[in-house]
Amino acid sequence: MEEMTRLFGLDFQLLHDVVLMALAVFFLFLFMSKMLFEPARKLLNDRKNRIAADIKTAETDKQDAAALKAEYDAKLKDVDKEAEQILSEARKTAQKNAARIESDAKEEAARIIKRANEEAKVVAANIDATVQDTLVEETLKEMGDSTWQS
Repeated sequence: MEEMTRLFGLDFQLLHDVVLMALAVFFLFLFMSKMLFEPARKLLNDRKNRIAADIKTAETDKQDAAALKAEYDAKLKDVDKEAEQILSEARKTAQKNAARIESDAKEEAARIIKRANEEAKVVAANIDATVQDTLVEETLKEMGDSTWQS
């Protein structure tokens, strides 16, 4: 009977302890997988999902930034065109003002010349009358009183 109590050369008590130990390890593994491994898996999955969401958000932000950059570049081109247009209008206005100022100056110069000519004629007329009176008096003096009276 002693042969039956031994299996693989091990006694029954050792086999019983090994089987109980294996069952205890198996149940401990099941318990730990529910209590420890499951929350760890959930934590890792949550982290994986959060990272995936962050990557997706980053890609969306990158696309939005590229769209905004394109919009700003377009606005900068428009600003350059608008600045050129404003400068062009300012040049045209300056040229019109210069032409107006030049024509006003020419009109003023023509008026001044006309007035000077009129004043010169008046002065010339006054000088002619004065010179004529002087000439008449000199002639009368030369002729003397006797010639005039005879």
